[in-house]
Amino acid sequence: MIAMIRPILTSPIPFPRASAAHEPAAVTGRIAALATLVLLTAFTILSGSSGAHAQAASSVLSRFIDDIAPGELVEGADAFGPIREDIPVAPVMQGDERIAWAFIASDFVGTTGYSGKPIHTMVAVDDDAIVRGVSLVKHSEPIVLIGIPDSKIQALAADYAGLDLVAEATSGGTAHDLEIIAGATVTIMVIDDSIVRSGLKVARQLGLGGLSAPDAPSGPRFEIDPEATAATDWMTLEGNGTLRRLSLDVGQVNAAFEKVEDPRAAARPINDPPETTFIDMYMGLVSVPAVGEALLGAAEHANLQRWLDEGDHAIMIAGRGLYSFKGSGYVRGGIFDRIVLIQGDLSVRFRDRMHRRLGDIAPDGAPEFTETDLFKIPADTGFDPTEPFRLQLLVQRDVAAIERVFTTFEMGYQLPDAYLRALPAPTPAPEASAAQAVAEQEEHAAQSALWKRIWQDKTAEIVGLSVMLFILTVAFFFQGFLTRSERVTYWFRMSFLTVTLVFLGWYANAQLSVVNLMALFGALTTDFSWQAFLLDPLTFILWFAVAAALIFWGRGAYCGWLCPFGALQELTNQIGRRLGIPQWTLPWGLHERLWPLKYMIFLGLFGVSLASIEQAEALAEVEPFKTAIVLKFVRAWPFVAYAAALLIAGLFVERFYCRYLCPLGGALAIPARLRMFDWLKRYKECGNPCQTCANECFVQAIHPTGEINPNECLNCMHCQVLYQSKTKCPVVIKRVRRRETASRGAAEAGRSIENHPNLKEKTNV
Repeated sequence: MIAMIRPILTSPIPFPRASAAHEPAAVTGRIAALATLVLLTAFTILSGSSGAHAQAASSVLSRFIDDIAPGELVEGADAFGPIREDIPVAPVMQGDERIAWAFIASDFVGTTGYSGKPIHTMVAVDDDAIVRGVSLVKHSEPIVLIGIPDSKIQALAADYAGLDLVAEATSGGTAHDLEIIAGATVTIMVIDDSIVRSGLKVARQLGLGGLSAPDAPSGPRFEIDPEATAATDWMTLEGNGTLRRLSLDVGQVNAAFEKVEDPRAAARPINDPPETTFIDMYMGLVSVPAVGEALLGAAEHANLQRWLDEGDHAIMIAGRGLYSFKGSGYVRGGIFDRIVLIQGDLSVRFRDRMHRRLGDIAPDGAPEFTETDLFKIPADTGFDPTEPFRLQLLVQRDVAAIERVFTTFEMGYQLPDAYLRALPAPTPAPEASAAQAVAEQEEHAAQSALWKRIWQDKTAEIVGLSVMLFILTVAFFFQGFLTRSERVTYWFRMSFLTVTLVFLGWYANAQLSVVNLMALFGALTTDFSWQAFLLDPLTFILWFAVAAALIFWGRGAYCGWLCPFGALQELTNQIGRRLGIPQWTLPWGLHERLWPLKYMIFLGLFGVSLASIEQAEALAEVEPFKTAIVLKFVRAWPFVAYAAALLIAGLFVERFYCRYLCPLGGALAIPARLRMFDWLKRYKECGNPCQTCANECFVQAIHPTGEINPNECLNCMHCQVLYQSKTKCPVVIKRVRRRETASRGAAEAGRSIENHPNLKEKTNV
């Protein structure tokens, strides 16, 4: 390690030359270089030690079991027994009697939240596989949960008491309703997913409620036979099991609602004759080549293959009767809430992007249907087409103005053996290794399904952010054309900042934070996984865009255009200017000595995070982002007062917080020194003698000698407006006057030549 650092310490650092007057800027450069060196050194040391640390770590339960009182987890409990050696669970005792088993969800499933760190939830399950208690032990969700009372999150977790894991196993994890707290959607989804999946794993391993781990297949395993063929007529396809049918008449449905607990359902029967078809529904697994071609026809089957990605599957559902399996209330962007596909613990709900309408059905003798549709089963769900599955139909009945009662019916499906072929016997592997590999695959698939579901729910916000990034990229690449007009540039910037504040900030809560960087560093030095960072789509996309922008334009692309709090400062300053608030320009010497503060704040937070990430997150409240953007000033008064003070300071000194205090800006400025391009055009006269750009730069990022400090520049493009200005830039004014003088001289010369006697003589000749 010393050998790696010594050349860096002994070799010169290639910074721009600085005069004595410019010495503070050089000091800032050295601070940035030193910060880079500190980050690299710490990263190398921690990376080298992370493996040993991971090996020494014990179960999560052993770390937290002493922090939770048994009676707080399960009513009446007075002690925890010793943790089992074979599985990280501990008995919950009431006197000498064991009344439940306690475990931490993160010992069994991935529970990584918005912050990139696990959400540790303790769960107690009794011998009947009923959840007896849940306690949120530890989380690191500062961005989402700051401002949301911890008691509210704890109460939501506690509400899982009474959850029947046997019912969850039967329903594929859909037997309960998910309650969402506004502002903490991702966190609640992670908590819900981890409680259900870890509970099922523990219940199966301990045999609770009659649940047991699925037996390893003793016979041959199967795969889809690509050479299989299917019949071409509907009756044969239905008879041999290629198609499965669920047919319900009105009498059957009325009888089912008579058995539900709510008597209002039986009091409102369907008045049609009992033999009237309520729904007649068919299903086929059309991603199997033979089945797809038989049911859809060659052309439509080819379209299906183009629609499906590798590993995807699809079912065809056709229906007729009084009841629609899609539902009349379905709207684009929503979920088909009347059907769900279930296979073991797996449940798949279909969204609009997983759906396509289908026209005519190919087989001879097919009935006439009122709706025929295709539904995609994504590869990451873990669906196995060779194993049995079922489609659950939810039937609803209005019992009051805004109340409904539900009951369910199911249609099972097993792909006929004619479409399967046996796989070769696998090479025997050690039992433990094989089980671990299967568990890892299942865990990866479950986490992948969770973050993809979150991305689907954020489609509108993702599209909006993508449009913003595209517009900003075009503006940067063609800034020479955009900055020809000072008015156009100004209103483009104000409009973009307004969208950044309102849409990106207050609506989507996509405010980056130095906490994200600390979470990333923590992940890199332990067990890095992309899954953690994919849980927040907008933050992930923004960080990806920031990384790319640092190479092209430096930190200004984000800080100057995409930071909601930065936009709030600039917009309020513009309003203040119009109200006549005076603008203060700090003396250059003072300004140059204040801007290193943000680097010092960042390095301080980073150093604290190496010892305690929780303490660093608490100190990161130096950022007012959570108060002003995420929580929209709905917070305790000290936080509101702090954010308001920074905004008030920004009314007099534009972007006061960005210039001197923002640790995120300091963190981004360090790698920004590696940018590969310099897009800001300058004249040799800039700085000496002309001071126009330096005087008008609203964050004082231009040195009096003319150099632009890339660490402080926010890429507002105002200097590029001045670069082409015919009224402010002396260089441009001089060139314009020179051309005008030359034009007038040429015209006068032309008139004199016309009257010249030699020209006249040549003309006569």
